[in-house]
Amino acid sequence: MTTPRVAEVTRNTNETQITVRVNLDGTGVAKLATGIGFFDHMLDQIARHGLIDLDIDAKGDLHIDGHHTVEDVGITLGQAVALAVGDKKGLRRYGHAYVPLDEALSRVVVDFSGRPGLQMHVPFKAGMIGAFDTQLAFEFFQGFVNHAGVTLHIDNLRGENAHHQCETVFKAFARALRAALEIDPRMAGVIPSTKGAL
Repeated sequence: MTTPRVAEVTRNTNETQITVRVNLDGTGVAKLATGIGFFDHMLDQIARHGLIDLDIDAKGDLHIDGHHTVEDVGITLGQAVALAVGDKKGLRRYGHAYVPLDEALSRVVVDFSGRPGLQMHVPFKAGMIGAFDTQLAFEFFQGFVNHAGVTLHIDNLRGENAHHQCETVFKAFARALRAALEIDPRMAGVIPSTKGAL
């Protein structure tokens, strides 16, 4: 790896002010401040298990609810990852992971295809985990795929505890990202597509 795969993106709206910094070749160090404790815990999973250094500072209209903050963090993280990935030469492109946590098991598959698409099937057993509305997991991933330009399939295969369900999803997402973002030495300088572009 000759060029550091790093990026910083700031998004300011009337609802949120967010700055995201990523290093795709990091060690999993995270500095997170979204104002939603459980969401920070999930973002920490992305950093730790994806080996992505992640710095997220988000101020949002939490007096309303967490929707805008969670969605906009997904959007901004997606933009930062897309910027850091660059031209995708040498990228493994695809990644998948199965992650268990006690009774819960989730599978995540990702393709850095350049085509945004999300299929997410997670039958959460509770509506809230702490101050985190479980419906917002979908909004986070939708924002991410739309702006990172990835195809993402998320399936919670088993689970009775919503915390466990959500954590396996985020950990599997991190592991799938880690695999897809690796540089394949056998594909050095080559875009991983028969089209010649992603």
